[in-house]
Amino acid sequence: MKMIKIKMNKAYCVFGLALVFGTCAFAQQKSWSLQACVNHAIENNISVKQGKNTLLSNEQDVIAAKGQFLPSVNASAGHSLTFGNQEVFEGQFVDRTSNSTNFGVGLNQTIFNGFRLTNLYKQSKLNFETNQLELDRIRDDISLNVVNAYLNVLFNKERLETAKAQYEYSNTLLKQVKDLVEAGVQPRANIFDTEATLSADAQQVTLAENNYNLALLTLSQLLQVPYNGFEVEIIEVDAPSSAILYNDIQPVLNYAFANRNEVKVAEKKIENAELGTKIQKSAFYPTLSGGYSFGSSAFYSNLRDDEPNFWDQLDNQKSHGFRVNLNIPIFSRLQNKTSVAKAKIQQENSLLNLEQVKLDLESNIQRAFTDAQAAFKAFVAAQKSLEAQKLAFENSKNRFDVGIITSFDLEQARIKLINAQSSLINAKYDFVFKTKVLDFYMGKPITN
Repeated sequence: MKMIKIKMNKAYCVFGLALVFGTCAFAQQKSWSLQACVNHAIENNISVKQGKNTLLSNEQDVIAAKGQFLPSVNASAGHSLTFGNQEVFEGQFVDRTSNSTNFGVGLNQTIFNGFRLTNLYKQSKLNFETNQLELDRIRDDISLNVVNAYLNVLFNKERLETAKAQYEYSNTLLKQVKDLVEAGVQPRANIFDTEATLSADAQQVTLAENNYNLALLTLSQLLQVPYNGFEVEIIEVDAPSSAILYNDIQPVLNYAFANRNEVKVAEKKIENAELGTKIQKSAFYPTLSGGYSFGSSAFYSNLRDDEPNFWDQLDNQKSHGFRVNLNIPIFSRLQNKTSVAKAKIQQENSLLNLEQVKLDLESNIQRAFTDAQAAFKAFVAAQKSLEAQKLAFENSKNRFDVGIITSFDLEQARIKLINAQSSLINAKYDFVFKTKVLDFYMGKPITN
């Protein structure tokens, strides 16, 4: 029994070590950098996968449109069997069995149809280019969303560290107050006040931990990875300066109008609409097509013994056929006219759509620019406020140590300091993200 227990204990130890190292390896594997998060989201997002499938379908459309320029070739073969009574002469019937076999190959080629095939081929390539740009736009939006979620994790992490620091400070202060009470410098009621403050700080730590975990959960769901064991690399976000602030909005607008994917998509849709009008107009042109056919046949029955054999008949009855067809549209019951009119309306709508896209883009950039300017001002103000609150708190702390003010007054000063610290953290990450939005519109990497 002792030997069995020893073996079992060793097995548990081995399993435990494997579990520990496995957990560590998993945690290390799931420590995601910002760039890794962006890359993973782009590769695994459902909308991106659907966009890739759309491109694969567009590639087949291009191949099919190109194939319309080639002739169509068809082969045919047939055999018929007839048997039963048949009247050979008037009033004379015989039991006849006959066989008929035919083979043929045909070729058809469109020679001219008002450049319809040419424009359809151009349109298929244009659809591919448009959807490629649309996929790039989706990737850009996903990148911005991931950066926002990642910064939110860092923001809540910093808030958590601040809450923990405040808790540690309150814990240290409680020990100090107890020493002062025992020395008779402060009343015993200050202990109760400080203990209440410590409990409130413990609640703030719990709340900050919950917000941090929720931020991690949001990011993991965005990446579509399991939340258990999910961690990100905590990078230090330096205090921003005016050097990263955009002082002029016009270069951002110019770059965005010339390079943003949503603008390019709208421009491609205009080209597509123009091609659509040309395609509808092709119905007014005559169409010219040609064809060639080759075939042979054989026939034999039970009534004749002198019929040529099957292969000789096929060889002797070969035939070639050529044809040219010209179709001139005269009246289509107004179908062609209304189709062209609707295509022109669609063309006008595509022009209006481009204007709307540019207006929306300008509005978004203007809002981001204004927000970034305001966020920087708020950050500078928060810095000054924090410095002032630090001095005020140090002064209150010194006065509290000598018994000039009560613990309630000290707590009020500390609350103001905590609020100033929170405001600075909020202002810092708010400004960083809003400058990232402007970097996004300027085509700069937003993962740096």
